[in-house]
Amino acid sequence: MPDAGYKRPESVLVVVATRAREVLLLERRHPPGFWQSVTGSLEWGESAVAAARRELAEETGIAADALEDLEIGARFVIWPEWRKRFAPGVRENREHWFLLCLDAPVAVRLSPEHAQARWLSAAAAREAVASWSNRLAIERYVIRNDVSGNQAVAGSMTSA
Repeated sequence: MPDAGYKRPESVLVVVATRAREVLLLERRHPPGFWQSVTGSLEWGESAVAAARRELAEETGIAADALEDLEIGARFVIWPEWRKRFAPGVRENREHWFLLCLDAPVAVRLSPEHAQARWLSAAAAREAVASWSNRLAIERYVIRNDVSGNQAVAGSMTSA
């Protein structure tokens, strides 16, 4: 059983994009200038899909009706300043990737952890995000549309 009070070293990354390949980014309040897609840790006992739906609703107010589990992700070293949130000795996080394709940009209801939201071209979003894994997800699944045979995602990202 997990240690009480510590975060689970597993998270979700939800890239929200439009058919025109605009990407929603959120700026964290702390540290300022840290832009990212929707992200968040899984709660103990929570599935990655449930966490992705929860984080999307909490951080943006957007419904996850067409959420696609990309069934891939990344492992990354947890930044030293954030390690205190995890059990002693935990240094790495496992991230699950999701994609939500919308017809057009929608209004966003920000959570208190974010200062602002912006819809950017996929190329601009790729350059703006702070995390290498977020950059890679935008590159693969929005810019290149590399969906590894997942026709539902490929269909959702093609031009209308």
